[in-house]
Amino acid sequence: MQQRTKVWAGIGAGVVVLGVVAVVVGPGLYADWANSNADAAPTLQADATGTGVEATDGTWTVGEGSFAGYRLDEVLRGQDVTVTGRTEQVTGTVTVEDGRLTAADVEVDMASITTDQPPRDGYFRDQALQVAMYPTATFTLTEPADVGGATSVQLTGDLTIRDVTRAVTVDAQVAASGGTVQVVGSVPVTFADYGVEAPDLGFVTVEDTGSVEFDLRLTAP
Repeated sequence: MQQRTKVWAGIGAGVVVLGVVAVVVGPGLYADWANSNADAAPTLQADATGTGVEATDGTWTVGEGSFAGYRLDEVLRGQDVTVTGRTEQVTGTVTVEDGRLTAADVEVDMASITTDQPPRDGYFRDQALQVAMYPTATFTLTEPADVGGATSVQLTGDLTIRDVTRAVTVDAQVAASGGTVQVVGSVPVTFADYGVEAPDLGFVTVEDTGSVEFDLRLTAP
């Protein structure tokens, strides 16, 4: 009960601020502004060609230009608002053998994820995900995947958030651009599966599902 009280107090210090802004400027105008600030879904670079089949065998490293984050939907006074959070603090390795992805371990620094609103970020870090206790989220590949000759691949693995691990299947796209292999995709998530309760304050509600999104730029071994 005490933890739930802290959660709602955190929302009161953050999300309520957004509600006041919406009242002042109007829900419709606020929704238009918020939606225009949402990041686009990750996609392959326009100049990306070929597939992972061109990648040399070995262990590739998650490099510069990579990012991960989340996408969720809010309803604020009847207006649909899309929210995205992003961080470039992503590390990890991917192992390729004979055109097959045989291992992958990716780690995301959850405390560094930001949106367009610092009050929302504070609630996200301190209350929803409790990053002081659970500073990272991870994905670990559990089944090999054939990436040779295809731009689309399904990656099966374990997603861990707040020390809760769930088996997931990721629909990803893979392509090569110069000496870099790019992997992009998203994972649908239900927040309650990871012990996160979506807030509902009456004037603003958060849908109980969302997605984890990523764009990984892998550098050669």
